[in-house]
Amino acid sequence: MPMIAIIGGTGIYNPDTFETIREEFPDTPYGKPSAPIMIGKINGVEVAFLFRHGKSHEFPPSSVPYRANMYALWKLGVKYVISACAVGSLREEFKPGDLVIADQFIDMTKKRDYTFFMDKTVHISMPDPCCPFLNGVFADTAKQMGIAYHTKGTYVCIEGPRFSTRAESNMFRQFGDIIGMTMVPECQLARELGMCYCSLATVTDYDCWKDEDVTIDMVMKTMAECLDKVLRLLELGLPKISEDSGCSCIEGAKGCGSLDAIQ
Repeated sequence: MPMIAIIGGTGIYNPDTFETIREEFPDTPYGKPSAPIMIGKINGVEVAFLFRHGKSHEFPPSSVPYRANMYALWKLGVKYVISACAVGSLREEFKPGDLVIADQFIDMTKKRDYTFFMDKTVHISMPDPCCPFLNGVFADTAKQMGIAYHTKGTYVCIEGPRFSTRAESNMFRQFGDIIGMTMVPECQLARELGMCYCSLATVTDYDCWKDEDVTIDMVMKTMAECLDKVLRLLELGLPKISEDSGCSCIEGAKGCGSLDAIQ
């Protein structure tokens, strides 16, 4: 069974490097995942790939079936979840085209399903939401590739689908490094299930606090220019992920009993 999952967009799925073996589209207690989960290999490593927003990008950030996605991956036996995403920069030194391997998040969303436990009280500990083992693997790989990257970054997650106002952007700069729309609740749902989570965020713009207003065309253009770099990062990094990571991500789930409580 696949041990590693990649959640991303249509650009991240590359039929030239992804050898598809089969598809799974399971029912879950939370409905269907956003798309059939493709199971195959990248550089000889078995991977489960899921289109976060659906194959036709039909799910905006607030409507992504996050619980169904994460539950379906967990039932398939996934231990490591790698999120490939686009973000805006809240820092001058985080330039468009740079890779940010986020290590923290601040939740500014408003109306999502944040937990699997709506009928019982489960308090999960996650002071460090992103997996240090996975972050280290991709930091080493980025260094090996010689690309511009940052190993520390606080991801401010907003509701979307609109981009920030100028006032919001300047406020977010007081406590965040990058801004996006999907890390929450994806990251915390992974922790409830005892899965390790890593965010590989490509900076596409400076939000609207700096020189120009952000547009979807700007985001798509920069992401397309960086696509080969992200794909190469995955190809080189995935073989370095081992079963025995030595990380403690699963301890948060064990400590609160979430793995025993979930069906």
